[in-house]
Amino acid sequence: MLHTGLCDALDIEVPIVLAPFGPWEQVELAAEVCAAGALGSLGTAIRSASELKNQWARLRDLTDRPFAINHTGRPLDLEAFEATLDFGPAAISFHMGLPVDLIQRAHDRGIRWLQTVGDLPAAELALEAGVDVLVAQGNEAGGNAGWISTMALVPAVVDLAGEVPVVAAGGIGDGRGIAAALALGAQGVSLGTRFLATPEMRISPAWKDRIVAAGPADAVKVMNGERLLPPFNLPQLGAPFAPRCLRTPLVDQLERDPDSVDPSVIGPQVLAAVRNGGGDEYIPFTGQSAGLVHDIVPARDLVSRLIEEAETALATAVRRRT
Repeated sequence: MLHTGLCDALDIEVPIVLAPFGPWEQVELAAEVCAAGALGSLGTAIRSASELKNQWARLRDLTDRPFAINHTGRPLDLEAFEATLDFGPAAISFHMGLPVDLIQRAHDRGIRWLQTVGDLPAAELALEAGVDVLVAQGNEAGGNAGWISTMALVPAVVDLAGEVPVVAAGGIGDGRGIAAALALGAQGVSLGTRFLATPEMRISPAWKDRIVAAGPADAVKVMNGERLLPPFNLPQLGAPFAPRCLRTPLVDQLERDPDSVDPSVIGPQVLAAVRNGGGDEYIPFTGQSAGLVHDIVPARDLVSRLIEEAETALATAVRRRT
């Protein structure tokens, strides 16, 4: 079975990280990913501290394996962050900002820090801040991501990172992508879109079906997304991240005529829908790896399949060289 330095650093068995999905329910999904030997994750965006504490307690009841809790600068909720420190997960993951003082506070509690970066200046600042793992996220990724491709970004970040493990993210949907990431020098991968298409992930079946049916070009960058998404409350590193999702009438309207989208109206509508487990009718976050997703498969089986595919891809590449 694939085992890298990332596995040792995070006390996991296979070098796969479940991407956090912000406000959507992923407790059961994270538990199954943990059971398969990978690192489960939970998002925190737009959820109250009390809601999040209930989620964390449920996940801890379901698994004794390590998992990460994610926070972002869009916006950073300090009450939720304080609750995270008190809860004490194995790791905190973070993107869209670099709160240096909070990294030290996490380390003081023995919590590892995974920082997502989209370019080299951001990676340099994160290394100076003492992060434990860099997640080099290419622009193929769903949700909020940068503008440099994974293939170009990952090896550049690896060269910069030295002994700090690098996780590749963006555009990885099967074991071949994992093998490619390892060949680029990454010690693991973070997958989001592929795990959306699992029975354990609590999003609408329609969203999952759209992912299975989509091609890479169907996942587009959302133009003028600030008109409906929560604001940043931390300085951004490098070029600001922008979301990628499947097209909807709202996404097309934002691109074609942004002034016709009233933030005071659409913002609350989107937030309310997302809080209720929906929102895919507005902004169904999805990466270009959707073109590699052809079925909805249980998460534990998916992790096993991904590792088997990666091992096969690596062995095949060696045979072709010889």
